[in-house]
Amino acid sequence: LSPEMPMPTPDKSPCSAEALAVLKDSAKGTLSDQVTAALKAYIANGEVLPGARLPTEPVLSERFGVSRTVIREAISRLKSAGLVEVRQGSGTVVSEGAHIKAFTIDLDVSGSIEAVLRVTELRRGIEGEAAALAAQRHSPAQLEAIHQALKAIDAAEQAGRDGVEEDLGFHHSISRATGNPLYPSLHEFIAQYIKEAIRITRSNEERRRDMAKTVRIEHFAIFEAIAASDSDAARHAA
Repeated sequence: LSPEMPMPTPDKSPCSAEALAVLKDSAKGTLSDQVTAALKAYIANGEVLPGARLPTEPVLSERFGVSRTVIREAISRLKSAGLVEVRQGSGTVVSEGAHIKAFTIDLDVSGSIEAVLRVTELRRGIEGEAAALAAQRHSPAQLEAIHQALKAIDAAEQAGRDGVEEDLGFHHSISRATGNPLYPSLHEFIAQYIKEAIRITRSNEERRRDMAKTVRIEHFAIFEAIAASDSDAARHAA
């Protein structure tokens, strides 16, 4: 049986008196947010081994000074993040891969131009290299998929749509042509943070015609470079 996870000594424990005081700080999020963060930090510090059992809900509720509903929500979030799992006869235990850190973007892109620009900088480097690899490795079928995605942007514009989905689809088709399965998944991850920003920019009717022309020229340059197997030109165009 998995041993129950021992709670740390008071100076390190997320359930210490000092941590309990922190839970009163609403600026750090809801109680569920704060309990989740405290437990994540405790798991991440490496002192608890995979397979160790978490204390029961009543115990955590008492130590954090919050309701069992709050604890239940925090545990649910840990499960969704893959940090803990329920095992028959053992209760909630720390997952085997709990200490492997997942990549996340801790930015609110919906309300900050600076945050959008940071993600755009990240995207620029990734898509530039993706275009270069696609120029080197694409198959005829993949090149045709990129071409069709380019046409879809034009069709969206002619139909009066903003073309955001088609634009992202074009870059996604390039990521698939890299031959590296990590690029499509990374592209999809980043796209969720920039989609709304692109949509807002293109919603300006006065700018749409000029922007559509610019987008067409820029995207066609990427396609031409990939078709010519010119990785440097593809990277530059992207």
